[in-house]
Amino acid sequence: MNRVVFLIDGFNLYHSIVDISSLVHTPCLKWLNIHAMCASLLSVISRDAKLEKIYYFSALAHHMKDTSVVERHTDYIECLKSTGIEPVMGDFKSKKVICSHCHKEFRKHEEKVTDVGIGVKLIEVFANKDCETVVLITGDTDVRPAIETAHRMFPYNEVLVAFPFNRKNDELKLVAPRSFKIHVDSYKNNQLPPRVMLVGKTIRTINKPSAWV
Repeated sequence: MNRVVFLIDGFNLYHSIVDISSLVHTPCLKWLNIHAMCASLLSVISRDAKLEKIYYFSALAHHMKDTSVVERHTDYIECLKSTGIEPVMGDFKSKKVICSHCHKEFRKHEEKVTDVGIGVKLIEVFANKDCETVVLITGDTDVRPAIETAHRMFPYNEVLVAFPFNRKNDELKLVAPRSFKIHVDSYKNNQLPPRVMLVGKTIRTINKPSAWV
């Protein structure tokens, strides 16, 4: 049996969905059922692939003036958790930037924890013998050192990269040769239902945001 762990770069995946809307002109696909999509990719990995665990790396953009952005993201994460996904949350860091044209100073917020978090988790799941294969859903070159380290430390394990739409990265393909692209249909065919029921101490229903219809 080939146990597979997926590590999801949440923002990389999100921006690929934005690209689909603008380049392919499909309805909004942000209400993505990531668990179902990962399960649908198992046949690409191997005949005996078994979905072991999914980790979703992201951060809440509390610095944004539109507070509904954080509300939608928070609800979406709750829906992902209901499918068995484990979120790993970072945060945004503020830094000073000088405009090259007007030379004025302003602040920019960047999320930098995801790449490090994915790299650490990659090594951790192999060290703990949690799986035989890890699939990174990202197109970010910053994870390359972690992949190379995993190859050296765990030569009998495999790392693949599943490139989100419009995120193919030749540099990552070099260090993970069996990597592949996620087709638009994988997004379309794996959407959450319009209403997601969360069952815990209380029962709560989360509706698909009207902004994502």
